[in-house]
Amino acid sequence: MIQKQYSELIQKQREFFSAGHTLPISFRLDQLKILKKMINLHRVDILDALKKDLDKPNTEALLSEILFITHEIDFVIKHLKKWANPVRVTTPFPMLWPGHSHIFKVPYGCVLIISPWNYPFMLSLSPMIGAMCAGNCVVLKPSEVTTHTQNIIVQLIQTHFPSNYLTTAVGGADCVMKLLREQWDYIFFTGGASVGKKIMTAAALHLTPITLELGGKSPCIVDYTADLDYAARRIIWAKTFNAGQVCIAPDYVYVHHTCKERLLQQMKHAIHQFFGEDPLISDSYGRIVNQKQFIRLKNLMNKGNILYGGQVKQEECYISPTLIDQLSWEDPIMQEEIFGPILPIFTFHHIEEVIDRIQLQPTPLALYLFTQDKNNEKKIITQLPFGGGCINDCMMHIANLHLPFGGLRTSGMGHYHGRYSFDTFSHCQSIYKKTVLIDLNVAYPPYSQKKTRGIRLLLEPWEYIREYIRSWFSPPPPPSSSK
Repeated sequence: MIQKQYSELIQKQREFFSAGHTLPISFRLDQLKILKKMINLHRVDILDALKKDLDKPNTEALLSEILFITHEIDFVIKHLKKWANPVRVTTPFPMLWPGHSHIFKVPYGCVLIISPWNYPFMLSLSPMIGAMCAGNCVVLKPSEVTTHTQNIIVQLIQTHFPSNYLTTAVGGADCVMKLLREQWDYIFFTGGASVGKKIMTAAALHLTPITLELGGKSPCIVDYTADLDYAARRIIWAKTFNAGQVCIAPDYVYVHHTCKERLLQQMKHAIHQFFGEDPLISDSYGRIVNQKQFIRLKNLMNKGNILYGGQVKQEECYISPTLIDQLSWEDPIMQEEIFGPILPIFTFHHIEEVIDRIQLQPTPLALYLFTQDKNNEKKIITQLPFGGGCINDCMMHIANLHLPFGGLRTSGMGHYHGRYSFDTFSHCQSIYKKTVLIDLNVAYPPYSQKKTRGIRLLLEPWEYIREYIRSWFSPPPPPSSSK
């Protein structure tokens, strides 16, 4: 699609939006129901595409890519009418009396959504649900890396929705840059920080509001009070889900020195329990998305001591679940988000050591703490900045649609999911409505001391009265001396 076609497409969407077609709540609900029906009708095709792109186990793909989306659609349909109602707020008396004030949630207009490859279906449709329920038109740019999923998304949207309401754009980085030259009303990007900076720079040229969902090195802390068997299962599950290609997967573990060996043994047991003797032949373990990412991850294992795993098979883009220690923060694996099934292990003696180290790093998207110590829990939550996280679990905060999901500083800006998606793609329009029966003239020119006293008596009556009373008892000013 050439630049002119992008411009024509956006113009058609602007005309559709300006005509008011997306404003009725009934329209939005109908479109969400169509979206859910589309997903359910083509569930097998979607799962097949995810299998071809990432070799995702069907159960894992069903949970994280399809049921996550249909559950969110149901949640939005249930609550949308309430969210969209104008909110009446307090009108200050007497300054704005008589009148009343409301906040209206209005859609931005034409929205660009750019999605990543690690959850190519879910991370395309989840923000799109937010844009739709808020009453926007959408151009979706799915990731070209996961070709089969991109193709099924394009096919389904073209079949079930008019292009002047929802449509897709296909291509690589050149496609993204062409899209960013256009004037959008809102941009939503999920991906890496380096690309996120380019997106933000392009958005700034048009002063376009933006949400960035990035990533980072999300720490996992295990103190000596943790249930190690439970912690090991949750950490290994999170680190091997989608072969570790999850933006909120634990990136590294800090474990108390007294329980490192016990935690490692439980982790090894969990890997064996989940995937058997050889994860390569397990139906429950995915693959790295492509050769580029495989080579990057393989090179990250050149430093450190591999405690478990480390097996690779390049032709299948396979990297086994791997535990590694004896690393420094200067090693390449600690200089970037791993985004794979490799888990560095560090030890600590005091929780303050962990806090000091993490404070030196870029702000993570997620943080996980396994503990029964309330003091440690309080210290971690209050002293460390991060997007969101869990106590005694990993990644599951993303499953609660009542919680906002998003990053902070280097891990992103803005948030979404459930009500927060509706709010993200809506502008809060403030309206004050004045009753015309009364119109006090004290604020109109020409000004006088009498009007000033009237204004003060209205807006700060007690302060004015106190000053007036104090003036009764104040001594008269001394007579001015004359030369």
